[in-house]
Amino acid sequence: MNWFSAIVVFVIAWWLVFLATLPIGVNSQLEDGERNLGTDPGAPVHHMLPKKALWATIGATVITLIAFLIGVSGIIQPPEAPWG
Repeated sequence: MNWFSAIVVFVIAWWLVFLATLPIGVNSQLEDGERNLGTDPGAPVHHMLPKKALWATIGATVITLIAFLIGVSGIIQPPEAPWG
């Protein structure tokens, strides 16, 4: 895996992990009972975005490392296809 492929894998993995962690631990204003005027009742009270971005970075690093190790070890080989 070259550096460009590693960056692409990392970015895609980061967004997947980040979007998967967004709903974890979020309470809406309606559930929590503290409603701010002019906001939607489903708006989160505490979004915890920095914490979720950190978890997404850790998860994406692990996923990229696993993809790198699979690529280096040769467990999965790309098919032999004529290019032209």
